[in-house]
Amino acid sequence: MDPEIRPARPGDTEAIVALIRAAYAPWRAELDDLPDVTGGISEEIAEGSVWIAELDGRPLGIVVASVRDQDIHLVNLAVAPEAGGRGIGSALVRAVEANAARQGVQKLKLATHARMQRNVRFYERLGCIVTARDGNKILMERRLPSAHEDG
Repeated sequence: MDPEIRPARPGDTEAIVALIRAAYAPWRAELDDLPDVTGGISEEIAEGSVWIAELDGRPLGIVVASVRDQDIHLVNLAVAPEAGGRGIGSALVRAVEANAARQGVQKLKLATHARMQRNVRFYERLGCIVTARDGNKILMERRLPSAHEDG
């Protein structure tokens, strides 16, 4: 059964914070320069920037993305450790891209940690390319099809 992907609601905040912390725990043990990505979740939910994937009411993943300067910026993508490898992250990114394309947005942009090579490879599989490196950040982007294009 496929998870439902929907905009997050204020009542989801606690579960989203717990999911992000669980998803980032292995990285936090390895990388001492990761920023806190749980701060501001309530505000991001209120702005409509957070989407959640859930199955039977259980959150499996979240994505935080906002439109800036005609681009959609993927701010955070987190998948529950027990749901990894099931296509949840890809489905969340596709949902955000489809929503952005309907708004006329033409490009997805994101940054990931330089030492998180598994994430870099994940985004490359989705068609993103590395555009720059800035300290410990790798900047990536992907052109989005317009709402009337296939794919």
